[in-house]
Amino acid sequence: MNHGEIVSFIWGVADLIRDTFKRGKYQDVILPLTVLRRLDCVLAPMKEKVLTTLAKYKGKGLENPDPLLRKSSGFAFYNTSRYDFAKLLADAPNVADGQVGRVGYEINFNRYFYKYQPPRPLPEIEADIKALEKEILEMLGKITKETKP
Repeated sequence: MNHGEIVSFIWGVADLIRDTFKRGKYQDVILPLTVLRRLDCVLAPMKEKVLTTLAKYKGKGLENPDPLLRKSSGFAFYNTSRYDFAKLLADAPNVADGQVGRVGYEINFNRYFYKYQPPRPLPEIEADIKALEKEILEMLGKITKETKP
């Protein structure tokens, strides 16, 4: 499949779900579902191993099974749900009714994407707010002067 075919396929799916969601909101769904589907495909070969590892250590007092599950999946993330997209698709009516559990991925996004920045000092924040208030008042003053007869 080339890039154009993939794009056409994704937007074809978007056309299918367009009336399911509020107009203009389906684009908020298509990208996350595309990412989740990709994760589903990547994790599929190791899914049973992850579930077996989870079952093996469940109830044994292990505080943090995350390192073991990451090792089982071979990635920094894993799927602990018994569902994947194929199983969800096979049971689509129950998925729509909310009777089927969620597909769950454990990804430590903070580790990869978040860089801590300490909060700014309160006087600095207050000064910024006061500057914005002044700017807004000046803009409103210009508007009201322009609209007077």
